[in-house]
Parts: sequence; C-alpha cells; structure tokens
Amino acid sequence: MMEIELNGAPHQLADAQSLQQLVAALALSGKAIAVAVNRQVVPSHMWSQHLLQPHDKVDLVRAIGGG
Repeated sequence: MMEIELNGAPHQLADAQSLQQLVAALALSGKAIAVAVNRQVVPSHMWSQHLLQPHDKVDLVRAIGGG
C-alpha cells in the first residue's frame, strides 16, 4: 500500500501508479481536468509517464464552463 494526498485528503493506492491510472481509477478519464503533483502542473500527455511516489500531494481540478 502507498499513501498520497489527493485534494488535501489521504488516499490509499494499492501499489505504484501513474497519474493516468489514478485518473482512470477515479472515473475521470476523458473529463476536462488539470492535475498538479507537489504544486507542479503535469500536462495530460505526460500522465502515463508520471509515476506517483509515497506522500505526493496530488490536486485534481475539473474545468467548469461559464461566463
């Protein structure tokens, strides 16, 4: 087990995962979201290559349209 912080709350992962796997596990694939790890934005084309580490702080933000 590995623990990260997801949007300010503890979150358990079964094992090492990429950002892409985390987004898929949260049923957010294909959604308009931005992801930052340890306050650094990770572009979506890098999600599959970015492996999460214990105690990473991950922030997921959904884009909401309006005006």
